[in-house]
Amino acid sequence: MTVTGAVVDSDAFLAAMRQVAATVTVVTTDGPAGRAGATVSAFTSLSADPPSVIVCLRADSRIARTVLDNRAFCVNVLPEDAVNVARAFAGPSPDDPADRFRDLEIAYGAHGPLLPRATSFSCALMEHVLHNTHAICIGSVRALAVAGEKPLTYLSGDYHRVRPHEG
Repeated sequence: MTVTGAVVDSDAFLAAMRQVAATVTVVTTDGPAGRAGATVSAFTSLSADPPSVIVCLRADSRIARTVLDNRAFCVNVLPEDAVNVARAFAGPSPDDPADRFRDLEIAYGAHGPLLPRATSFSCALMEHVLHNTHAICIGSVRALAVAGEKPLTYLSGDYHRVRPHEG
């Protein structure tokens, strides 16, 4: 199916985006505005010099407001068997943000909680740009924790494992 026009239909766009595999991350933050966390698939590197990343958050979400107020965030790349963690941080925020962290053995980083066995990018918020429904957050990477685990991915509405081609 090919769709063309000045602006494509949002349903067609979403259907096409479901065909794009994404690494599953949980963005966390902690600071004067409190602790928050949410499952996010819109994460990418921006620059290696200086090290920086981008995350996109729903502008009206608790995580976006708290990241902006704390001026810090941590991107936790989930290991492939952490589907339960991804689900716990997905969807609307609970009334008590601490509920999402319950039963997790988290480490406390300067920019947000570090989740178990996750590769993490701890960032100071450098820029915050609103684009329609989302906030584009650019972070300067201040600390790393490399877990060495294969990442959990999301494709076509479900979680997947990454496997190399054979041959």
